Amino acid sequence: MRRFRFSRKTLGIPYAIFLLFFVVMPLVVIVFYAFTNGQGQVTLAHLLDFFTNANTLGTLLYSLAIAVVTTIVCLAIAYPTAYFLAMSGWKNQTVMLMLFIMPMWINFSLRITALKEILTVLEGNMAFYPFFNTIVGMTYDFLPFMILPLYTTISKLDGSLTEAALDLGADNRRAFFSVTLPLTVPGIISGVMMVFLPSMTNYVILEMLSNNTYIMGSLIGSYFNAYDWHGGSMIALILLAIICVITLLTGGDSEERVQGGGALL
Repeated sequence: MRRFRFSRKTLGIPYAIFLLFFVVMPLVVIVFYAFTNGQGQVTLAHLLDFFTNANTLGTLLYSLAIAVVTTIVCLAIAYPTAYFLAMSGWKNQTVMLMLFIMPMWINFSLRITALKEILTVLEGNMAFYPFFNTIVGMTYDFLPFMILPLYTTISKLDGSLTEAALDLGADNRRAFFSVTLPLTVPGIISGVMMVFLPSMTNYVILEMLSNNTYIMGSLIGSYFNAYDWHGGSMIALILLAIICVITLLTGGDSEERVQGGGALL
């Protein structure tokens, strides 16, 4: 009888089993419901309905608008913050960074409820500004996910490259846009991915901030609540495809991006 030999590959068996039962099999079920009808017959009706239904297309566009605006606002706030923290030279940089991370330790519902009370005091009737309130809530929730990768990338930059650019005659502005900014592209992409994709589906913030408009996450939930597993599965599959395409378009080796950014000098 052959004796079992332990290897590093053996450590991947529990993870492979987890993927099989909790990722692959649920995905197979979603694909089955998406391309079948109530009688189990193969059909493309749900796919055609998604692209011909004004409600689903409008929800998709609204979700993209929320995700894009949230990502832009988070990036506009996070980049200067991360740059200041990484370049300040303070001894207590870690403490300052923790101040931005600490809200993530508080219960999500509690944080959004507190934000809702603040917005109610400032606005009176939150129903007048649903889109604005959603962007504020999304930014408040996802901002740390933008700051962390940017801070990590900027703090690892080689300062001698900026000094070389200044020695070669570039001013501070040109040195930043020609050296620092291109070299931080991997951090920007990581932060954008961590904010953009969840913003398309996080319908809890909309509901808690009195925004009754659907986004992709809430639309999928409404289909399943109505026991329309076929339509809900198709929407979930299309959303998964969109996420995969975005990931592929923004993917790539970080080291290659850094070298490419350095070549812009």
